[in-house]
Amino acid sequence: MDTRTRHALKQDKFALAAKSSASWVTENQTTVVRWSIGIGVVIVLLIGGLAFWSVRSSAANIALGAAVDVYTSPLAIPGAPSEPGVYTTAEARSKEANREFVAIAHDYGWLPAGARSHYFAGITYEELGQNGNAENQLKAVAGSWNHNLANLAKLALAGLYQQTDRSDEAIDLYKELAAKPSVTVSAGSAQLALADLYAAQGKLDQARVLWAKVRDTDKEGAAGQIAAQKLTGQ
Repeated sequence: MDTRTRHALKQDKFALAAKSSASWVTENQTTVVRWSIGIGVVIVLLIGGLAFWSVRSSAANIALGAAVDVYTSPLAIPGAPSEPGVYTTAEARSKEANREFVAIAHDYGWLPAGARSHYFAGITYEELGQNGNAENQLKAVAGSWNHNLANLAKLALAGLYQQTDRSDEAIDLYKELAAKPSVTVSAGSAQLALADLYAAQGKLDQARVLWAKVRDTDKEGAAGQIAAQKLTGQ
């Protein structure tokens, strides 16, 4: 087969393929249009969703920052003239901060800032003596996908249980935290808390075992030093 013949055959195959493709598009025009519209709608929805997420996340973070500012604001100096935004008691400050944290958790609970607000709402409820509300808020965070935040909530829950004569539940949480530590709650800190609970119950032998374990495991760290001091003091 000479060069001209091969070239002509290639052109014929290309033309046939192009004709076939055009024919398929013509026959399936409605389907193609529907698919094109569907893809366009999905893209628009994705862009809109991302924009909505960005706007809501920004608003949630700003609100949470303002609430934390309230929670950490200094108290008024006794005898000093009253000032706007300055709280005279820790209870008044916690009450206002709690109101803001609860509102943020309600409005933005599906966002990371909303989850953190649940945690702070639980802490401030506990400070106000509303233990039932505190437990509910902390439980809402204890199952969070954010392991660091979840562990903070579990640690706060364990402390709440310990203070309300639910020591068995507190012990379970401390053990869970020690087995699955995080950046926010180390195994040593959970074991120290558990050891202190045992000591408060008069179970000094169990407390000493934990203190010794933390001391040996974290010789250079703060937890290890605290454990060593606890052992010396007993």
